Amino acid sequence: MPALRLHGCPTYVLLAVFVIGLIVPVATAPVAAAPPNVVLILVDDLGWSDLGCQGSTFYETPHIDRLASSGMRLTHGYSACTVCSPTRAAVMTGRYPARLHVTDWIEGHKRPFAKLRVPDWTMHLPHGETTIAEVFKAAGYATAHVGKWHLGGEEFWPTTQGFDQNIGGNHRGQPPSYFFPYERGDIKLPGLEQGPDGEYLTDRECREAIEFITAHQDQPFFLYLAHYTVHTPLQAKESLVAKYRAKAQPDAPQKNALYAAMIESLDESTGRILQTLDELKLRENTIVVFTSDNGGLMSSTTNLGLRAGKGSAYEGGVRVPLIFSLPGKIKAGTTSDTPGMSIDLLPTLVDLCGIVLTETPAWDGVSLNPALMGTGAVPREALYWHYPHYHPGGATPYGAVRSGNWRLVEFYEDSRVELYNLEDDPAETRDLATREPARRDQLLALLRQWRTEVGAQMPTANPDYDPVRNSAPPKAKGGKAKGKQKQ
Repeated sequence: MPALRLHGCPTYVLLAVFVIGLIVPVATAPVAAAPPNVVLILVDDLGWSDLGCQGSTFYETPHIDRLASSGMRLTHGYSACTVCSPTRAAVMTGRYPARLHVTDWIEGHKRPFAKLRVPDWTMHLPHGETTIAEVFKAAGYATAHVGKWHLGGEEFWPTTQGFDQNIGGNHRGQPPSYFFPYERGDIKLPGLEQGPDGEYLTDRECREAIEFITAHQDQPFFLYLAHYTVHTPLQAKESLVAKYRAKAQPDAPQKNALYAAMIESLDESTGRILQTLDELKLRENTIVVFTSDNGGLMSSTTNLGLRAGKGSAYEGGVRVPLIFSLPGKIKAGTTSDTPGMSIDLLPTLVDLCGIVLTETPAWDGVSLNPALMGTGAVPREALYWHYPHYHPGGATPYGAVRSGNWRLVEFYEDSRVELYNLEDDPAETRDLATREPARRDQLLALLRQWRTEVGAQMPTANPDYDPVRNSAPPKAKGGKAKGKQKQ
């Protein structure tokens, strides 16, 4: 792990000057400000337009909207992958999933008769990687993980990766239930074995987060609140479900009452976190980041203005909300069209917190601070995606690159290439690959060069390919919007 020191760390010393044997008191310098706290909120499967501040008129998110109005909303926020585990690994390390070889959700979908055989990817976050928690812990921060982990078995759980506490995180990608008891058979959530019957999981995660903040209010803390919501199974409080059933319009693009109720509970949780920071007088010195691990699941929501959703090769699979708030530092109520990705969270937070590394970190991400502070452009040539897998959301193995306003997608089964101008066509309806051959070839070369640089694992021809047996792939687990509702 890179060595580090804190810039402005509050270490206090009594200064004195010895002059001809006499001790002459000297006024101390102004006390350095305490380093900022960090609350990183990662939502599971939250779509690009699933918030009021992102354009939804069906979902109600006043607290998250208030968070956005207190800081900056990046209108071109991206997840590092179209599914969850790779993005979570990218958040932890600041590195591309392709470099980590964590390229699909763990355990992934099995397609034994598909045209391509997927690579033998890594199904955990290796201990050799330096995590965001390890960086902050070494800088003197208390660290806690609350919610979904999904980065390997117990030997790779959060407390082995730099977190002091782990509440709820295991190797699975969805909760056994959103209502207590949080278990199904032998599946349980660590640290959440006790609780009142019928307690709602999002509320409980919020309470655990508040208890951590309160217990560590006198020292810098890093809280990673990785909500299980709004991942399937869709389960919500009946009172909220009834509210949105009454509100839903059958011809509206967003009308799923269960999903809307889950979002309202998420919003309430965010509001309680912000209220706690206010009451403890910590808000002015706490960075709050809010984002999602991939685009919205199409059976649950509609990613307004974008093509497709989770598990696809298009913008709907990777464009996500991305909000940064630090009162007094990040100008309130601002937006930026600077692209930002999951890999950028670690370098950006390290920069905002004044953590100076004495060794060059092996990050693929860059600090977004020039955009957040309005001081200039973020230096980056392009953003990349690599998904050498199949997904019921529509993806066949593909790679993609965005440079400027242009996005190119290469499909590995047949080397087909599609090219889109996101400024004119954010919904990716007009493929310009034939009309813009020079730009197509330039971006394709850039993408292929990047894959070589990061050592991306590629799929190979499948000797068991059978188009007939492959024609009906298995459905995604939990993809159907259903579930019990409780008060």
